[in-house]
Amino acid sequence: MSSENRIREAEEKDTNRLEAFSDGVFAIAITLLVLEIKVPQNLGEDKSLADALIGLWTSYAAFVVSFLTILIMWINHHRLFKVIKRTNTMLLVSNGILLMFITFIPFPTAVLAAYIDKPDQTAAAIFNSITYFFIAVSFNLLWWSAAYKKRLLDPRSDTELVKAITFSYYFGPPLYLLSGILALYSVAASLLLVVGLAFFFAFSRSEIKTTKD
Repeated sequence: MSSENRIREAEEKDTNRLEAFSDGVFAIAITLLVLEIKVPQNLGEDKSLADALIGLWTSYAAFVVSFLTILIMWINHHRLFKVIKRTNTMLLVSNGILLMFITFIPFPTAVLAAYIDKPDQTAAAIFNSITYFFIAVSFNLLWWSAAYKKRLLDPRSDTELVKAITFSYYFGPPLYLLSGILALYSVAASLLLVVGLAFFFAFSRSEIKTTKD
């Protein structure tokens, strides 16, 4: 065995540490969302606490949508790593880029909650769509890092389903860009498309099977 092959094999280790680190980052990102819901302060005599809490409905809505979206992304990430059995530098970098954008989600969520019922709601929705566009690109990069020639996948994984997943990932970035363009005409439609895409990528495909399943 050549020294180059030995180095490559040493580099391609199991994914346990990567998955544990990723799970921790997802957990932190999903926890940070609630910090954007602020406790009402300095209530005037003409405004009750109940009214102030009800007035936070945009923050509640943004929290629920973003929580579910990150949860779905974690499910998707978890399912991918059922067949990604080895790591290399490219996979680690692409996974790190994905996690960077995942941890960024609380910020566009806060912007959306603050401006969804204001004149600048279009800019907030476009900013949100751009964030998810980069997340979709990152998921593509992660999957391609592992699936190219099935280099890092379980060799028993179903080849046709791997191809189908690769093909389905193509649609993520352009559709999230479309949601940003759609925000120019309807913020509600843009947000529905963003949420719909998250559910589509989570539940529209079967589990990746191996030839022995």
